Amino acid sequence: MGEKAVPSPRRRRVKRSCPSCGPEPGGEEKKGRGNPISVQLLPPELVEHIISFLPVRDVVALGQTCHYFHEVCDAEGVWRRICRRLSPRLREQGSGVRPWKRAAILNYTKGLYFQAFGGRRRCLSKSVAPLLAHGYRRFLPTKDHVFILDYAGTLFFLKNALVSSTLGQIQWKRACRYVVLCRGAKDFASDPRCDTVYRKYLYVLATREQPGMVGTTGSRACDCVEVYLQSSGQRVFKMTFHHSMSFKQIVLVGQETQRALLLLTEEGKIYSLVVNETQLDQPRSYTVQLALRKVSRCLPHLRVACMASNQSSTLYITDQGGVYFEVHTPGVYRDLFGTLQAFDPLDQQMPLALSLPAKILFCALGYNHLGLVDEFGRIFMQGNNRYGQLGTGDKMDRGEPTQVHYLQRPIALWCGLNHSLVLSQGSDFSKELLGCGCGAGGRLPGWPKGSASFVKLHVKVPLCACSLCSTRECLYMLSSHDIEHHPTYRDLPASRVVGTPEPSLGPGASQDPGGTARACEEYLSQIHSCPTLQDRMEKMKEIVGWMPLMAAQKDFFWEALDMLQRAAAGVGPGPPNPES
Repeated sequence: MGEKAVPSPRRRRVKRSCPSCGPEPGGEEKKGRGNPISVQLLPPELVEHIISFLPVRDVVALGQTCHYFHEVCDAEGVWRRICRRLSPRLREQGSGVRPWKRAAILNYTKGLYFQAFGGRRRCLSKSVAPLLAHGYRRFLPTKDHVFILDYAGTLFFLKNALVSSTLGQIQWKRACRYVVLCRGAKDFASDPRCDTVYRKYLYVLATREQPGMVGTTGSRACDCVEVYLQSSGQRVFKMTFHHSMSFKQIVLVGQETQRALLLLTEEGKIYSLVVNETQLDQPRSYTVQLALRKVSRCLPHLRVACMASNQSSTLYITDQGGVYFEVHTPGVYRDLFGTLQAFDPLDQQMPLALSLPAKILFCALGYNHLGLVDEFGRIFMQGNNRYGQLGTGDKMDRGEPTQVHYLQRPIALWCGLNHSLVLSQGSDFSKELLGCGCGAGGRLPGWPKGSASFVKLHVKVPLCACSLCSTRECLYMLSSHDIEHHPTYRDLPASRVVGTPEPSLGPGASQDPGGTARACEEYLSQIHSCPTLQDRMEKMKEIVGWMPLMAAQKDFFWEALDMLQRAAAGVGPGPPNPES
């Protein structure tokens, strides 16, 4: 005797579309499905609680579906729960207009990536992520380790160590263990040279509570500079300043025996003091004199916003976007400016103003060349160009800022000993790393012979990469996204765009104001002068990098030229390299 089927109870259906869009089309005709329930009928706290369990990427995607979910996914309550899930030990949400959302995204996107230049494996690796870190604000590789400063003022010490691999082998691994070096840090610096071998000490600008004077109660917060050994993290020296002086940045300049510490105050003034690094590890007391730097004495109206330095020069950017230079050696001065006419060896601190067409936002300072980025996203390079590190397409030195026309709106810029790197973003928000200059030692992955123009390097760049640094052994990229601090470039006025015809030009005037036709003729002449087919292919790759093309177009031409080059050499085409 057959059993009679028992009908299942009707299930109520939750409507996930936007409540403001009205009823679902054809809803009355769909019988047997029950009445739909709008998400808007659910308590907002319940909806926020459910959404907070989604990954951050899905929360952002859900907020782009409709107006209702945009408001729900953008609520601070959702981001507070996400932030406490990502960083359970974070007690405060931080600062800003959207503190919980900012804190959650900072901790979701934080990461330090590195790619070694030598060895068999030439892929991107990720360092250990300190659980206590509240985002990543700055990093600095030293001789043996890496130091990272977070947004809460905690300085972490990432150590290289011998670890056991999955196969049971002992291998040397970078940045695989971490400890907290100190708290209350504002900034830190080390030897400004590109070679990390010279970075023996780490100078940390921090705030510490000092006991009050005799007869008073309580304590005062005073700024100080603490010096640590980079090898062990041991503190060897400390100097404390008066409580009325508040600093925000520290940089170093000069030799070990005459190491000058430059300190930038909150008011935009520069103070300096000199220490002897060779005596820091000796148990004795020092008396150092803090003096106002000449740039602040001679130009008291200037308010310095940030500093950059190397061993022999210092660069200051004012709050109005002006740039001033100190150069301390004649050789570096000649490389930067092409002459010694204005160099005074008896007055090396005299600031020199650079003539620039617009406000400068940030810079990069190498040994004998520099890069500047203005408010319109234009890149200007200056200095020695022996290896093509200026990216101008040739190897001629530049004694004044020269624009690199085919690059715009970079995220980060870095200048080293004889090469330069630019971190840029495409129209689809993907990141790519470009480089020029000397390619020896693998410092320009994919371009061992180097390049006189910026070319795309064979490096997989993290989606939220924001800064970079290169040493002799390794390339580092810091990943962190701050929703409240990012370069905001202005659109260049039409009258100042290269190649835009002037309204006063008559009918008989030149129709090539940007010099495009002349540049193409020069490119053909350079290709014709190459003796072999392989040399012509390499030259064509460089020329593609010089031309003002979109990133996708450059990738297409470079890949096509690689295929032709392999075919000419008798090598099979093979599958394309996803990293190239």
